[in-house]
Amino acid sequence: MWAILLFLVVDLGSAWATDYYLLIEDPDVYSPCTDGPPASISISEAYNMDNMVFDQDEEGIHISGNATVKWSLPRTDRISARFSIMHYNRGTWEPTAVSQVTRDFCAVFYHKDQYWYKYWFKNAANLEEIKRNCLATKDTVMVFNPFVMQLRLNNINGASFRGRYKAVFHIEAFDEKNKRRPTSLCFEFRGEIERVRD
Repeated sequence: MWAILLFLVVDLGSAWATDYYLLIEDPDVYSPCTDGPPASISISEAYNMDNMVFDQDEEGIHISGNATVKWSLPRTDRISARFSIMHYNRGTWEPTAVSQVTRDFCAVFYHKDQYWYKYWFKNAANLEEIKRNCLATKDTVMVFNPFVMQLRLNNINGASFRGRYKAVFHIEAFDEKNKRRPTSLCFEFRGEIERVRD
């Protein structure tokens, strides 16, 4: 779920590609959505993050600790997770071509080829428990071994990135009749993108 920063590590592979680095604006990393859907909650309303540590330096964000689920949904719900990258241009956040939707997050987040796993959940000390309970079973504790999240876009072709960007994450739940639950989770992180100089 906090796969958030994870999607900033993209490997498209090219001899003429450019690498970029994201400098996060908020020392707490995550912010509530500025234009979230009605009845959406922030990450601090869904998870107790008091025992999570985020320290940013030139290597990336050093992450460790644990988060406890406060959000309470039936385990039979299907959880859909999506993220999109937005660019700040002339006073307005505009969508970019970078986005992803995972229709059944709980069924796939622990697969080794998923970004969610590669850049976040492979660091979970209690992955089996998280697989059983997913992201919205109240009182589940998600424990993370210390790791460094590198905030880089690697081997990017085409138009160059410059200025302010944000990654917006939206997590929704659907009941057994595929009806959307009224409350969803929405959070984002914002920062400046700079080209990596050799």
